[in-house]
Amino acid sequence: MRLLSILIALALVVPAAAVFLTAENAETVGTGLKQVATSGNGTRYEAGSYHVVVLSGTYREMGRQYGALMKDELRAEYAMLRSHFTASGYTEAEIGELARKATTLQAKRMKEIRAGIAETSGLTVEEVDILYEGVPVFFSTMNEKAFFSTAGGKAGCSFLAVWGNYTPDGSVVLSRNWDHNDAFLIFKPYYTLAVYNPTDGSNSVATFGPVGLLPETLMNSAGLFIAEDNGESSGSSLEIAGRPQLVGEFFRLMLDYSTMDELDAGIMSTRTDCAFIVNAAGADRACSYEETVYDIKCREGTGVIAAANHFVDPSWRLAVPPTEENTVVRYGNLLRLAEESKGSVDGERMVGIRDVLYDDGGATFCHYTVGDLSASSIYQVVFIPEARTLWMKVVDRDWEKVELGQLFSV
Repeated sequence: MRLLSILIALALVVPAAAVFLTAENAETVGTGLKQVATSGNGTRYEAGSYHVVVLSGTYREMGRQYGALMKDELRAEYAMLRSHFTASGYTEAEIGELARKATTLQAKRMKEIRAGIAETSGLTVEEVDILYEGVPVFFSTMNEKAFFSTAGGKAGCSFLAVWGNYTPDGSVVLSRNWDHNDAFLIFKPYYTLAVYNPTDGSNSVATFGPVGLLPETLMNSAGLFIAEDNGESSGSSLEIAGRPQLVGEFFRLMLDYSTMDELDAGIMSTRTDCAFIVNAAGADRACSYEETVYDIKCREGTGVIAAANHFVDPSWRLAVPPTEENTVVRYGNLLRLAEESKGSVDGERMVGIRDVLYDDGGATFCHYTVGDLSASSIYQVVFIPEARTLWMKVVDRDWEKVELGQLFSV
């Protein structure tokens, strides 16, 4: 079933009580990070309207810190999710089996994090796994008509990266949109920037998405970035059982690889379970990997590269792209906006590019009617790999800038 591959989230397990700070001893760290709680070597901050947790230790210890610091949000989000799948006639046992199928082939490090979350969050291991699969679980409560439009095509994710003579100093500046049906705004209160600082020598990893859910937008302390776009319109809906969920492998790749050459090798040797477009970048370049279950093609640009939801590499020898969908328009709009700002695209300018709505010649949706549904760019990020600077935004909220470098243990 397609639900298993769509997108999922980070969850994990072992007790360590959170110590909540009073208004008198709360402190502000760096730019705009207000410390509000600690648990062991983990700390929770608030950055504007966004939660931020910074974790350190073994994977089990980081899971414990996560569960203690985000206990209320994890439990509330699970209760919301449970109310939806039970109302749709599913039992916890049925949804738990769906989650197990998606997580059983994951690396042990990821399982250890979720095990730690379960130990301190008040959720069971099974509930943490279900929450991790939150997007496909929520999808199971919707019918196909509610998930995608039937007339105007899909609302889908997009990616844009520029470097070289497109930016003032030649460094990479990138952005991605996560676009979906407005029904997914039910996760809006739970968006969290989580920073993992493992003590086993692996890279530190930052993720942005709803608390406890499979992370789809990740950055590491070496300045690498990875995220995905749905590639089904070009790569087919075929799925292969017995392969790890590709998006679930992103965390492993960020832990283990520190250069674009290494990340390229990791992506090219990790076969996907279904069609995706994987977008990756480092300080010097960006690439877009168009993937089917039987082949991967790496697409590189000369100072600029964009991706939406269709394959662009001509060697696929595909028919005309799906012109009934807005993916071709969004892709073209991003390239045009990059050209119009050539030479001046820094982080703030990229934020401006991402603020341009689809109807105004951009690639961003804001409660936009696509066929017979309302869709939005549910969340957006802008990232500068060299500086480790992140801008994050959830629809109808303001952009928030965070210097990730000060949160990574290097």
